[in-house]
Amino acid sequence: MPISVRLPPRVEQRLAEYCAHTGLSKSEAVKRALERLFDHEAIPAGANAAARRFVGSDDRAGDVARNSKRLLRKHFRGK
Repeated sequence: MPISVRLPPRVEQRLAEYCAHTGLSKSEAVKRALERLFDHEAIPAGANAAARRFVGSDDRAGDVARNSKRLLRKHFRGK
């Protein structure tokens, strides 16, 4: 899938220097950098198996996010 990314001049220069030094194309260097990022960064909460048990855990009817103020008032007033 082709994508387009606008790089700041400083980053573009560093990428060009890296590619000239290693003999890689810019595309290959960016692919490898993204793979490293995904391998070493924390997994987003939605993708984390431990966090998944909390997603959708509120079984109240309706849209809790849109009605949060009303639901909190109701909860803390004991209604």
